Amino acid sequence: MSPLATGVGRVLIAVYGILALAATGRSVVQIAEDFAFAPFSYTLSAVAAIVYILAMVALIVPGRTWYRVACVTIVFEMTGVLVIGTLSLLDRQLFPDLTIWSYYGMGYAFAPLVLPIAGLWWLRKHHRVAAGQVPPRNAAVVDQHLGSAE
Repeated sequence: MSPLATGVGRVLIAVYGILALAATGRSVVQIAEDFAFAPFSYTLSAVAAIVYILAMVALIVPGRTWYRVACVTIVFEMTGVLVIGTLSLLDRQLFPDLTIWSYYGMGYAFAPLVLPIAGLWWLRKHHRVAAGQVPPRNAAVVDQHLGSAE
């Protein structure tokens, strides 16, 4: 498991999982029931679902490549939330129906706005560990314990 999946990282992964489920369910229902009513909104809901799934997986899987995937995905998410949130305030005609990112995620207690900020903070805080430049904090303790047993 990735060193990003510890402590606060576990909470981030759980919230990404919840939003992935919510966005997936929302987009499937919207697309299946009335895609013609708001195709742009419903497509954005599906994109958000993919972003949340990818971010969750990228935080779980260890390695530099997945760390980079997490960074790119979460920056994309933040950009989407800010752009769609702003557009939904400025031009309501663009969105005949809401997306998960409309009004900065107001329908989801602003979690879509807060989550990428927390995610980017977490990635920045652990960038050297995730890149393999330094061992995780508990690695020295494990090494000492294993070394003393020999």
